[in-house]
Amino acid sequence: MNISDFDFHLPEALIAQEPAAKRDASRLLVVSRETGALEHKTFPDFPDCLTGDPLLVFNNTRVFPAKLLGRRADNGKPVEWLLVRRDADTTWLVLTRGLARLKPKQEFLFGERLTAVFEGVAEDMARVRFSSNEVLQETLERDGRMPLPHYIKRNATDDSTQAERDRERYQTVFAQQEGAIAAPTAGLHFTEKMMDTLQKKAEVAFLTLHVGPGTFQPVRTERVTEHQMKKEFYRIPVNTWNRIHAAKSQRRPVLAVGTTSTRVLESVQFDSPVTEDVEGWTDRFLYPGQPFRNVDRLLTNFHLPRSTLFLLVCAFAGKERMENAYQEAVAEKYRFFSYGDAMLIV
Repeated sequence: MNISDFDFHLPEALIAQEPAAKRDASRLLVVSRETGALEHKTFPDFPDCLTGDPLLVFNNTRVFPAKLLGRRADNGKPVEWLLVRRDADTTWLVLTRGLARLKPKQEFLFGERLTAVFEGVAEDMARVRFSSNEVLQETLERDGRMPLPHYIKRNATDDSTQAERDRERYQTVFAQQEGAIAAPTAGLHFTEKMMDTLQKKAEVAFLTLHVGPGTFQPVRTERVTEHQMKKEFYRIPVNTWNRIHAAKSQRRPVLAVGTTSTRVLESVQFDSPVTEDVEGWTDRFLYPGQPFRNVDRLLTNFHLPRSTLFLLVCAFAGKERMENAYQEAVAEKYRFFSYGDAMLIV
């Protein structure tokens, strides 16, 4: 199985650069795994698509403004860092260009009070030590930018109104646990009003996967099975775990909201109840031929060609089904990727 088998043509005009005017104003393509039938709806129709008393599982991770602009201390050249996660105390793992050219003890400046020193390479990222956690947090809140995907075009000259809009809209209304560098985008469509409606119509539960580079890392090997996902941290609260266990015991469908929730749900087995939260790291890579043991239905956005996310939906619904659905979405001019429309696979 080759990654080139999962390529498709996507007109650039269909890549959403801005969110819909309202969160729930997106379109919704409903796909039947059994028959392949396609239905065109709008996202406010989502609650009416819920049948069989499902359990909905959301990812409540919170994106932090992880993109920092600074400069080299020695020559003033600008740098752009994407903070991925704290490694220890004031030390962080950071994505940056020119990693191979960095030298130990090289210093960087961010604003007037924050400095950082390059310490080495870890997990294909720069390991850097900041001068102060407190000042770092202040700088992120004041100057940090939301880590939008590369296909959403923004630059340092964008006005503050646009930056504030992204801070609000590239975040789910139920985000609680800070630590992600990308939003669980299937959740971006939900309003507080819809969440209230769902609480009355279906059972709702939350888990956390701090979305990191692993979710969006390109597949650089031709053979799919040779790709290695980067690990990401997850936590499943005890009440969520036991609700999933109960739903499975009762043969009720589990509907994963997003591919990140799906990866967590397919990383563990809900064989018995637990008495405390379950947490760990997952590098789960789902591609065609692998079984889904816990997820029965999936709400997701439309994904990049040749990506691990497109492979995941092909694994869940079948490659031919997804190719047909994506062809229909392109023909009907659905909006693609993070700020785009949604697809419900039932």
